[in-house]
Amino acid sequence: MTLLEVFQSLEEMWIGEAIRTSYWLFPFIEAIHLVGLALLGGTVLVVDLRLLGLTLRSRPATQVLLNARPYFVLALVTMFATGIPLALSEMIKLYYNFSWWVKISTLGIAILFTFFVRNPMVLRDRASNVTLAGIGLVSLVLWFTVAGAGRWIGFS
Repeated sequence: MTLLEVFQSLEEMWIGEAIRTSYWLFPFIEAIHLVGLALLGGTVLVVDLRLLGLTLRSRPATQVLLNARPYFVLALVTMFATGIPLALSEMIKLYYNFSWWVKISTLGIAILFTFFVRNPMVLRDRASNVTLAGIGLVSLVLWFTVAGAGRWIGFS
C-alpha cells in the first residue's frame, strides 16, 4: 500500500466524511484548534523568552518551566485532539500540500526537542545562560515554523 493510498483510506473514514459534509463542524473544531495554538504559543513564549533573558528575569527558569508545563501539555493535547480530525477531513489535499509536510515534520522535531532537550536542560539548572539562550532560540524557531507552516496550509 502506497502512502497516497493510506491517505485516501484515512480520508474515507467516517469522521473525515462527517466533518467534510457538515456546514459548521470544521470551523468549530478549527476554532478550538486555534485556542489550543494560542495556549501553546503562550507557554512556549513565556518559557523561551525567559531562557533568552528577555522576561521574568527575577524568576528561575526552572520555576517558569514548571508553572507553564501543565498548560503546554493541555495545549498539545488540545491541538492533537482537534488537528487529527481536521486532517482526516482533507487528507488528499494535505498529501499534496508542502506546508503540511513542513508543519508535521517540524512538529515532531519540536516536540522531541521540547521534552528531551529543552525541558531536561532547564530542569537540571546547571546550564549557562548562553546555553539556555541558545536552547530558547532553537525552541522558538521550531515552534514558529510549526505555527507558520500550519497557517500557510490554508493559503496553499
